[in-house]
Amino acid sequence: MVTVRNYQDLIVWQKSLEFTIAIYTSTKFFPREETYGLISQMRRAAVSISSNIAEGQTRHTVKQFFQFLSIARSSLSELETQIILSYRLNYMNEDKKKELLASAEEIGKMLSSLMKTLTKSKNSPTP
Repeated sequence: MVTVRNYQDLIVWQKSLEFTIAIYTSTKFFPREETYGLISQMRRAAVSISSNIAEGQTRHTVKQFFQFLSIARSSLSELETQIILSYRLNYMNEDKKKELLASAEEIGKMLSSLMKTLTKSKNSPTP
């Protein structure tokens, strides 16, 4: 069993940080008029995922950690929608859309798995 010393040990945090970098790189080529629109929105949603994982892991209760993971999951869903919209607006090609959505799906599964684990641990009797 791997011991988690801090949020940086969480693979889901590491993957979400890589995903944020991919979003920043992808939005770099969007039209200039989207600087304060879709670009900003996507980047904030991406940053929110890893930030909420980090903040939640430093909280004192499982319930609080779960809540922050739920917020991270919501930001991920928001970002998935924005990726699809970006594709439909021809701001990114289909290959990039598929790549980003595959990463989002992987992170989503990891978040769900971590949330299930936390639910089990908070519902299990204490020794």
